Amino acid sequence: MDQLFKRNVAWAAERTRDDPDYFRRLSELQAPEYLWIGCSDSRVPANVITGLQPGEVFVHRNVANLVNPGDLNCLAVLQFAVDVLRVKHVIVCGHYGCGGVRAALDGERHGLIDYWLHPIRDLADAHEPALAAIADHAARHDRLCELNVAAQVRQVADTPIVRDAWLRGQPLSIHGWVYSLHDGLLRDMHCTRKD
Repeated sequence: MDQLFKRNVAWAAERTRDDPDYFRRLSELQAPEYLWIGCSDSRVPANVITGLQPGEVFVHRNVANLVNPGDLNCLAVLQFAVDVLRVKHVIVCGHYGCGGVRAALDGERHGLIDYWLHPIRDLADAHEPALAAIADHAARHDRLCELNVAAQVRQVADTPIVRDAWLRGQPLSIHGWVYSLHDGLLRDMHCTRKD
């Protein structure tokens, strides 16, 4: 743990050396245009893979980037982002090789996380014929990651938070992306929803 504090001191010193006003500007205003709802996977840091700076993206992460109507934490983040920060874009971003999606399908018991991942199992069941037609296991898994992103975009768009924003005429788009760990690139799933 001491190493993390040392790295923090070095990082803060580097930021200040490169830009003496960096922390003053960062502390005075948070006005991101984007809310990122992504997976908790440590290899998928929102601001790093999008090239954004701290303060430019508001972030919510959970296992398998799910938007569950009963998840008050996710809904609170969404409401704060939409109603207070007035973000213009909500990005639901999954990633290929997602361990949460894999765990939902492997048929093993994992404990509490099995309840959390239940919507992915339901999604796999709903798309079973199309998924079964994909011979390659990794490609089938990747397709389910994509289907999950599109389903979560619909979940976000169907929340009263987003519907109320659209009724007010607030400019807000919900996007679905998937990130590849193999090449570092984002892919648009072309499932954008806007009023």
